[in-house]
Amino acid sequence: MAPREETVGRGPARQRSAPARPGHKMAAVLSRSARRVARAAVRRSVVRLFALGCWGCASAGKWYLLTEDNIKLQEFQQAKAAIRNEFHGNKDPYFKNIKEKLKDNRIILKNELKILLHLCQTSSDVDLAKKVIYRYHEQSGITDLRGFKFGPLFMRLCFELDLETPAVELIKDQNLRGFFSDSTSFHILMTMLFKKGRYKSALEVLAEMKKQGIPFNKETYLLAFAICYKLGSLESCKISAKLLEEAQLKGDTLPLRAFFFAVASALKQDDIAQAQFCCSQIRKTENRLYSNLKVLVQLRSGLLEEVIKTLEAAMDVDTPPFVKKIEFSEQVLATAREKMEKNPDFSDKLRDVYAKLRASGQITTCTLEDMLFQIPSSKKIPTKLLNKKQLGYQAAKLLRSNLLLE
Repeated sequence: MAPREETVGRGPARQRSAPARPGHKMAAVLSRSARRVARAAVRRSVVRLFALGCWGCASAGKWYLLTEDNIKLQEFQQAKAAIRNEFHGNKDPYFKNIKEKLKDNRIILKNELKILLHLCQTSSDVDLAKKVIYRYHEQSGITDLRGFKFGPLFMRLCFELDLETPAVELIKDQNLRGFFSDSTSFHILMTMLFKKGRYKSALEVLAEMKKQGIPFNKETYLLAFAICYKLGSLESCKISAKLLEEAQLKGDTLPLRAFFFAVASALKQDDIAQAQFCCSQIRKTENRLYSNLKVLVQLRSGLLEEVIKTLEAAMDVDTPPFVKKIEFSEQVLATAREKMEKNPDFSDKLRDVYAKLRASGQITTCTLEDMLFQIPSSKKIPTKLLNKKQLGYQAAKLLRSNLLLE
């Protein structure tokens, strides 16, 4: 049975004569109502990323990589609200008890660490959580590697509190080897670093993931190629090409967007051969991002006649009225105009094609980078970190209502 990441499970059964312990009560609450309500509330949400780019920026500056189904950030916040309500907003007694257990070198129970991570609100709270994590890992070690996954929980906490430094510190610490034994922990951290524009640090985390032998999956490759693209250096372009080669040798399936980032990375470095190769690997070609990248690759390759044909082909496609035709970026067309201005024949042809594209509504102000980071239409439900008011008046109220019904 696969280990659970985000659900706080039940603790050992209590004796009838013993008083109820908070840890068991919290675990029962989260494993039933909180989990159900949280998942229902955020099932189709996505995590927003904000970044600046050299290709040009969308006016709203809202960019996407992984979805809420990958990060589960709002779900984590809902769970925190449930536990905080059970403690009536007063975490101090619980923290005091944990500190005493550390001081007396007593065993830290699994549920105690789960609850602690859900009660943390400040950087000083996270400092305590770090000490407890080290103690828990030291006492559990290899024996608990198949149990509850604490790594994603800690990373979500750091993401919520905007604390990337302790997250990077712990995931690289050799003394905690095995604690972050899942890809999700690395994905959350890379997403957090990406959001803050710390692309080099994100690449280092990717290298650490590989070093620790954590298997890459589709989300890993998407993050990796996006990071290399944002770095925009010759070295990162080489890394992107190497990743593509290794993935194909291993037979790994890459997401379509990963190929798009690979093409864009090669174009940034004017590596036409690599851009052409990456473009040739794309099988799903009926979309606007591929079409825009194809035009840029053709322009860089000096295939001006092919550029005209690509643009004309997009107009000739017989699509139903309710299906949106392929759009071309004004930015990409401006690049084409600049490339063709010294050739009157091609310049005239482009002018005619441009007018027809404009008339048919097939020109967009979206830049290439806007398209690269746009969430797929099937997952276009934006979200963000829940604020205190939302958590306090909506999530908590809903959780309590469900508890009363049970």
